Amino acid sequence: MASTFCLSLPATMQAADLTAFSPAPTAEEAIAAASPWMLRVRGLGVITHDSGTINGQPGTGLAYSDTVIPELDISYFFTDNIAAELILGTTFAKINTTGALGEIDVGKTWLLPPTLTLQYHFTNFGAFKPYVGAGVNYSLFYNQSEKAGFTNLDVKNDFGAAVQVGFDYMLTKNWGVNFDVKKIFLETKWSATHTALGDISGTAKIDPWLIGAGVTYRF
Repeated sequence: MASTFCLSLPATMQAADLTAFSPAPTAEEAIAAASPWMLRVRGLGVITHDSGTINGQPGTGLAYSDTVIPELDISYFFTDNIAAELILGTTFAKINTTGALGEIDVGKTWLLPPTLTLQYHFTNFGAFKPYVGAGVNYSLFYNQSEKAGFTNLDVKNDFGAAVQVGFDYMLTKNWGVNFDVKKIFLETKWSATHTALGDISGTAKIDPWLIGAGVTYRF
């Protein structure tokens, strides 16, 4: 009789009973089921390394201004652990001479440094998700302007290597906070014309630190 009663229960009731006793997905299973796309919006400090040369002028160097800018990055997860990240932002740098020539204001250039890194994400710390990465940067210099005494400022576009370390702390399945540090190794050529020195050129070693904090959204 009991077995006949059980068999006569509607299929929807039996399915509901099975659902009620099914374990809830773990946090890792929820993340794994998420979209592979992630966005981050950060406030970014760009801290340059003041180093450079002017050919034929021993004892001289270059210095660059530091800035704070907004930044957007887009990440795609190939697996739970492996992701690619593209960062997008633009900033400017004021260029000054140092050393034997004194501090002369050469001019200013805007910089667009798209950077692509391949990351490894650690997934065994719950909501805390640290990562490391390495990749390539291509820096484009534009809207270059000179100060009095200089003309024809030209900072060359160039490639550089990039390394990074950071973490996301996920507050919910979709939303989190992020902290990230990147180092870009960027050395490029530059040239200008000076009223007293004539045509000058040299090397600009910028090597910026990119230190950012912001908001993470996982689709």
